[in-house]
Amino acid sequence: MHKGFLIIAAVLGALAVTLGAFGAHKLKELVPPETVSTFQTGVTYQFYHTFALLAVGILFIHFPAGANLLEWAGRCFFIGVILFSGSLYVLTMIKATETVGLSKIGIITPIGGLFFIAGWICLLLALLKK
Repeated sequence: MHKGFLIIAAVLGALAVTLGAFGAHKLKELVPPETVSTFQTGVTYQFYHTFALLAVGILFIHFPAGANLLEWAGRCFFIGVILFSGSLYVLTMIKATETVGLSKIGIITPIGGLFFIAGWICLLLALLKK
């Protein structure tokens, strides 16, 4: 098992539940509905990739030949959460606080999405290795 990925997944999972609860209960008072939707997208993708990171951590036992690719899959999933979900959280915060000048941070979101895709491809290649 890759204990580091399992620990990161546990932290990201707890954070996703916390952020999801905040988004469902308090955020509606601070921002318009479309911004709540943006925030929820970040939480949803964080959850998906928390589970992916858990799977990667567990798969180290069963696919030792693909350990290097599994390592990269885990890294990509983690970086994807930071960039994709993180940028959506920051965009929501900007909207809630009416901060000016940081609206271009949304350009980071698709880069995070590319890391998610790379993580899934690395996972696939690791599983195909004998």
